Amino acid sequence: MTNPEGSLTPQKRTITRIEYVGLTLVVLSLIGLFFKPNVIAGIFDSMVNNAYTIFKVFIFGNWNNGVWSPSYVGVAIIVSVMIGRILERLGFTDALIRIFVPVMKYFKVNSAVIIPAVYNILGDINAAGRIAGPILVKAGATRDEQKIAIATMVQSQQSFSTFMLGLLAMTTVGVKVFPVILIAVFLPLVLVPPLLRLTIYRQAKAVTLEELPQFTPKTAALPTIFGAAREGAELLFLLIIPAGVVIYAIIGGLDFLGYWAPIKNALTAMLSALSIHPETGIITILVSPTLAMGMLKAAVAANPAAIAPQLVIGSFVLACSGFPFSVIFGQIPAVWAGCTDLNEKEAMAAAVLGAVMRLITAGLVAVVLARFFI
Repeated sequence: MTNPEGSLTPQKRTITRIEYVGLTLVVLSLIGLFFKPNVIAGIFDSMVNNAYTIFKVFIFGNWNNGVWSPSYVGVAIIVSVMIGRILERLGFTDALIRIFVPVMKYFKVNSAVIIPAVYNILGDINAAGRIAGPILVKAGATRDEQKIAIATMVQSQQSFSTFMLGLLAMTTVGVKVFPVILIAVFLPLVLVPPLLRLTIYRQAKAVTLEELPQFTPKTAALPTIFGAAREGAELLFLLIIPAGVVIYAIIGGLDFLGYWAPIKNALTAMLSALSIHPETGIITILVSPTLAMGMLKAAVAANPAAIAPQLVIGSFVLACSGFPFSVIFGQIPAVWAGCTDLNEKEAMAAAVLGAVMRLITAGLVAVVLARFFI
């Protein structure tokens, strides 16, 4: 007796698009190993060496001319999370809500969109996302309002040291710092949310103070402090460093293949056209705004006439932002997708929009308004 089920033949599986991609990579890899093994090894080595920059910036520090310069960036992130959680426990968030609810109701935007930017100014952009992201969700912010919050946050500096080093550089070359700081740091907090509300992210609504919950947690003092330190360490080692390694590894591979030099040259030309000091501007965009302001301060301290005040102003305004690329394309999407209603693509798009707005602002301030500050 025959089994009718045994006569059934399995249906032939068709090759999918991703399998074609995989087969192409296999063939290219075999060809590369046979004819150009040094290219594959070189790409890998360049990716590793460039990605190691992240570890030097955040953890290890760097040797320069036989002198070791320690890095405090990683520790600063952990401390920033601690400060943010302590401020939250002491009623800081509820105080901000009371201040901004009357202002934002005229623009029909949830006042909680300001909170990430304020925490960013006080501490660190990644800590701001980790702390303020859940606050936005708790405040009932729509997805568009959460995007407005990211774009607004990217308008302010992510380190107090960036602010201070830039301030020293501007005073050295005789810039009137108060109007620059007012326009570069504080004005975007008020202007960006209504601007985006009226143009791109229109699904927003104002809320009254009575509709919002209280944001001050009831956690005891010691659990707040030690829990925040652990949270900061998790943020640093499980999100920030991996995201930075991804971006810098890709740049290293592009550099080895010769594709990165034209991109870098294009950045230099763009920054020069916007009256932003090219060298420190590129450091801001690619590496670290704090490092860029340190270089700028050292350069003008050695010779105040070395850099034009207009370029100093442009570089400072650009540094007061969410750059570098590793934050825009890596850390913000990773942090915000884990604590808000947004996915990585949506968070990245909002961060890119905010970064473009900041670049335009830096150019406008340097080209149009700098003459009034010198």
